[in-house]
Amino acid sequence: MTTPSDDGSGPEVLPVPVRVVLPADPVLRQPQQEVVARLWRRRQTESGWVYLVGLPSYRDREDGGVEAAEYRVWVRAPEHVRPVDGVDYDQVVTEHLKPPQQSVVGEVLGKRRPSGWVLQKLGDGGGPAGGVLHAPDCEEAQQSVPLLDLEDALDVAESPATRLCTLCGCAQELTPILRGFDHGADSSSADS
Repeated sequence: MTTPSDDGSGPEVLPVPVRVVLPADPVLRQPQQEVVARLWRRRQTESGWVYLVGLPSYRDREDGGVEAAEYRVWVRAPEHVRPVDGVDYDQVVTEHLKPPQQSVVGEVLGKRRPSGWVLQKLGDGGGPAGGVLHAPDCEEAQQSVPLLDLEDALDVAESPATRLCTLCGCAQELTPILRGFDHGADSSSADS
């Protein structure tokens, strides 16, 4: 009773009954209908679940006769399928969405920290305003404060009252930009 639409892939499992919701036909003035079909497999996709169902059909034989057949099609769940009472769907071949593969760069570098910087203000406002600049995921950084982009972080970092956190790498990231990439290099060769 199956047609050549059977792809033959995967383990041979008997299908189970499922109700398939057929679309309404306004031209023929037919309301939406449900038919019992056979559920062959389920697949999880980025946009939800789809079910491979076999709908009852007919096909022409070479001798001019007609025989029962099955038309297989993927339909969206739950919009176009309904369970049949008392049927166990645990045996249906189910393909779950595979987690996205991490790139080689991601594997080597690991998880990246969030972009931006956070200013932790110090003092009670009585003297010159000082602060410490942190990466947003630094355990010393204040939560729920606005993130500074690179330009704003550099403006804040230029103030003598601002320190750059060494725990989270803020100092290592911003110091070369503030003072030039040669800052901290061995300058003894320049003196000779």
